[in-house]
Parts: sequence; structure tokens; C-alpha cells
Amino acid sequence: MPVETLKNIVDYGIIGILLLMSVATFAYAIERFLFFRRIDLAQYPNRKMLELDLGRHLGPLATIGSSAPYIGLLGTVIAIILTFYVIGEQKTAIDTGEIMKNLALALKATAAGLIVAIPASIFYNVLMDRVDRLLTRWEILNQSDGDR
Repeated sequence: MPVETLKNIVDYGIIGILLLMSVATFAYAIERFLFFRRIDLAQYPNRKMLELDLGRHLGPLATIGSSAPYIGLLGTVIAIILTFYVIGEQKTAIDTGEIMKNLALALKATAAGLIVAIPASIFYNVLMDRVDRLLTRWEILNQSDGDR
């Protein structure tokens, strides 16, 4: 596989996927925050229906938070392979500038994976805390008068 193809896989493929994951993270988080802000707990006579509505879009946030570092790591591994390939192709003196550029590409993929994973994990945990609080409030609202 040519060197330029590997660079494009990391630059456009891996970084592109991580960019899409980042957009999805913020879209899901904003949608959930807005939903939680306007939810009317009194309209839910059934706890399971409330749980279904509260939990919507939280799975993808958890998946993004846990998989983004691995996708970044994949980009890193590809870029390191690229670096070794460049070193192996050089017949005379090693071009340290080219090697450093390829290593920087590797680090860029790792950083991008972490930049996507950290907010996704934070949003997921904050939103799960909000789900727990809303469920507790629903339980308090739906206690029978004898339990109060």
C-alpha cells in the first residue's frame, strides 16, 4: 500500500470518523439536556416507559466514549506502520524530518480519539446522573398517600 494512501486513511478516514463521532456526541447530549429540561414526570404512569424515554440516545454516547480511543489508536498504529515503512524505504541517510511528520500524524490520531472520548464520557455520566435523579423524583411523586 503506498505511503500516501496510508496518510489519507489516517487523515481522512480515522480523523473523519472521529469528527462524525464528535458531532454525534454533541447532538445527542444537547437533545438529551433539552428533553430532560422539559420532561413532565406526571405524564408517566409507568416507570418502564419513563426509563425508556430517559435512556434514549444514552447508549450511543457510551459507545462513542468507549470506542473513540480505540479508533484513535487504530490511526496511531497505521501511522506508526507508515513511519516504519518510510524508514525501511530509505536507502541512504534517514530523513528525520519525514519520520517526525509521520510520528506527529500518529499522535494526532491518538489526540483526536481522546478529544472525542472525554466529552462523550462526561456527557454520558452527567446525563445518567440526571436520569437517576428524575427516576427518584418520579418515585416520590408516585408514592401512595399512605407511604408519605
